[in-house]
Amino acid sequence: MRQYDLSPLYRSTIGFDRLFGMLDQAAGLEAAPGYPPYDIERTGEDAYRISIAVAGFAEKDLFVETKDNTLTVRGSRGAQAEGDGRPTEVLYRGIASRAFERRFQLADHVQVVSAGLENGLLHIDLVRELPEARKPRQIPIGGAKAESGPQVVSAPKAA
Repeated sequence: MRQYDLSPLYRSTIGFDRLFGMLDQAAGLEAAPGYPPYDIERTGEDAYRISIAVAGFAEKDLFVETKDNTLTVRGSRGAQAEGDGRPTEVLYRGIASRAFERRFQLADHVQVVSAGLENGLLHIDLVRELPEARKPRQIPIGGAKAESGPQVVSAPKAA
């Protein structure tokens, strides 16, 4: 794949920082990382849920942050605590416990409502709240009785 240098365009444009950031990100990602796996569900007309499989991580090991329409989820486990004080020897490690970072681009007006850890899944609930000015509104069509233009009211003349 060819790499394009967009840096000359940065000097001649103002207000397109987010667009160029998205282009740089798209050009740099050849294959999306697969760990940890996640699902994105629509739970309502303007409600969504991201579920991330974080088996073995506790709430204190997870970090969820939103900044500039980007949702970042990080997980980092410290040294494994010994269960009953006896040393253990791992014969096979099939449960991944490596640190991770996942980023999700959020659309405009999408807010994170809550996050919770349940049965090894981190659930992040999102909702899209459009401002009143952005919501569609119906404009009534005036009939034959409707007046054309604003009505001018003149002040009474002084005698």
